[in-house]
Amino acid sequence: MANAELNVTLREESGKGVARRLRAQGLVPAVVYGKGFEPCTIAVEPKALEKAVSSVAGWNTLITLKGAKPVEGKVVVLKDLKRHAIRRTMVCADFHAIDLKKKSHFMIPVVTVGTSAGEKAGAMLQILRHEIEVICLPNAVPQSIEIDVTALEIGDVVHVAEITAPAGTEIPYDANFTILTVAGHKPEVEEVEGEEGEEGEEAGEE
Repeated sequence: MANAELNVTLREESGKGVARRLRAQGLVPAVVYGKGFEPCTIAVEPKALEKAVSSVAGWNTLITLKGAKPVEGKVVVLKDLKRHAIRRTMVCADFHAIDLKKKSHFMIPVVTVGTSAGEKAGAMLQILRHEIEVICLPNAVPQSIEIDVTALEIGDVVHVAEITAPAGTEIPYDANFTILTVAGHKPEVEEVEGEEGEEGEEAGEE
């Protein structure tokens, strides 16, 4: 599991006006929350946050907060990040404080392995779920869920119940939803004219 550190500053005031002033100063307003933890408002530098989640683990990176006493040493994961619709600059962020000794829910990216037989026949592989939820200890979060698609033919579908959870994790689900499918038209079977002629001749003989 990827780890990072992030320096933050405490902000005692909240509200739209305070958030605008922080953004004008080049900072991103954020909130830290978690079970048994009083929500705390902080501010972070956008470049530092980008760097903290730039590893292959992305938002599942375990981030240790530094600088502000109420959250000093807290281990968190990025749960939400809003960006400006046009400029794409960070608007605000949410961090979830976690207990390293307790299992939590994480969203893991789906990665396909190989090229399906259906694709080789002209079909298209459609991934309907790019992430799958898993439950595991924070230090055991897998980087991805790999699905070998090489044997899939046109029309084949992979459901969540068919996915083998990585060691130390479980995949929760209420409905057996579709992860991916090989979409396309199966080639039509050509009829053999000779067989039709023989049948016609037999019919005529009768």
